[in-house]
Amino acid sequence: MRSRSLVPAGEAHNSTLMTSEHRLKSVPLLAKEWRELFASRASWFFLLMIGPLVGHAFITAIQLYAEASGTGGPAALPQGLTPLDGILAPTLGVYDLAATLLLPFVAIRLIAAEKESGALKLLLQLPGSLRAKVTIKGIVLLGGWLIAGLPGLIAITLWKSYGGHLYAPETLNIAIGHLLRTMLSGSIAFAAAAVTESAASAAIITLGITVGTWALDFIAAGRGGWLQQLANYTPSAALRFFEQGLLRVSTVIVMLSVIIAGFALSIIWLHTGRTLRLKLISTMILTIILAGVAVAAASVRSSWDVSENRRNSFSSLDETLLRQIREPLKITIFLSPEDPRLTDFEQNILKKLRRNLSQLEVVYAASSRTGLFENADEHYGEILYEMGGRKVMERSTIDEVVLEQIYSLAGISQPERTNEVEFPGYPLAVQPRHASLVFYILWPLATILAWWLIRK
Repeated sequence: MRSRSLVPAGEAHNSTLMTSEHRLKSVPLLAKEWRELFASRASWFFLLMIGPLVGHAFITAIQLYAEASGTGGPAALPQGLTPLDGILAPTLGVYDLAATLLLPFVAIRLIAAEKESGALKLLLQLPGSLRAKVTIKGIVLLGGWLIAGLPGLIAITLWKSYGGHLYAPETLNIAIGHLLRTMLSGSIAFAAAAVTESAASAAIITLGITVGTWALDFIAAGRGGWLQQLANYTPSAALRFFEQGLLRVSTVIVMLSVIIAGFALSIIWLHTGRTLRLKLISTMILTIILAGVAVAAASVRSSWDVSENRRNSFSSLDETLLRQIREPLKITIFLSPEDPRLTDFEQNILKKLRRNLSQLEVVYAASSRTGLFENADEHYGEILYEMGGRKVMERSTIDEVVLEQIYSLAGISQPERTNEVEFPGYPLAVQPRHASLVFYILWPLATILAWWLIRK
């Protein structure tokens, strides 16, 4: 027998009408917020500056890429020439700088201006929930950011017109990273503007959070433990994974959680009917939930290497063997944070091991930052591997040597290596034709013309 809906036709019709009514009410509010965005001088200054900044980064990246590609001759190391490192990361890196230092002022104004003028009380009296109003502000901010993303799209188009190569998965991945980075910055700015009473105070709080994440990155470098795990989720460190062609589920979850928490905090503090005590309690509960989600996300090890040269992965055979290891592996490193051997070991070994071993503990045993006073130590430079009570010491940071030691500890026979296809690289010695005209002249003129037309 067919089951029949228990909802009367009249109620379903009324529900549809209410949904349509809410949508119609959101349209004027969306138009109002859009006008507010482009009535701000900060928004136009942001659009005016982003073009030349992206243009300078793009032109410099093209010139350096051409030099490395061997202008007038063959490239010395073509395998190291990838558009991800040479073009995309430095060019789009401007948007990280803009999201850190420019976008917060645009986002803060969307809320602080209404609070300072008293227009927020009138806004809250309009039809629709506070959550819908804050969401619309976020959508408008995102729309403004997409307009600011046009110079980056133009740079990518110019690169393709020069005959440059792009690999779609890594290009899309870095775009996703910058989108999450932007939304993260916007949500923090919204929350700061909602908590404080003035735009200046909100800007100071936002800048303080930014400086704090930079300090955490600096302090946690090479320290290991929970401090380094926490530093992996700062905005700059999180974006670095995307720039390296790595899509980590834990990073995406944490960034999305902070974004949602930032907007939720804005809703809590913009609600004029709640007492200060209730706002503080709600903030504490939200913080506890966010911390719980972050801790749970840190245990998620799923990730995808979307880079074309598989820089974040061992060979397919090695990855299959490593995933068979169930015993915990402890690595003790006697190298200082500023030792280039540690950087090499982190990039070539540890980053890949974390993707394949379910139980991996890394201990940084060096007590100084530079290692100048530890070179006389007989253990300095050693890397100790422990598994199931068995230990082995090695000084090499070459992946084949390290994997051999891990296989011996796990009791796995060394696999026969086959010659894999070497990544060819994409050298291209070209000049940034018409880039200066587009970014330094046409984009500022177009921005000024758009500003004049809208104000008129």
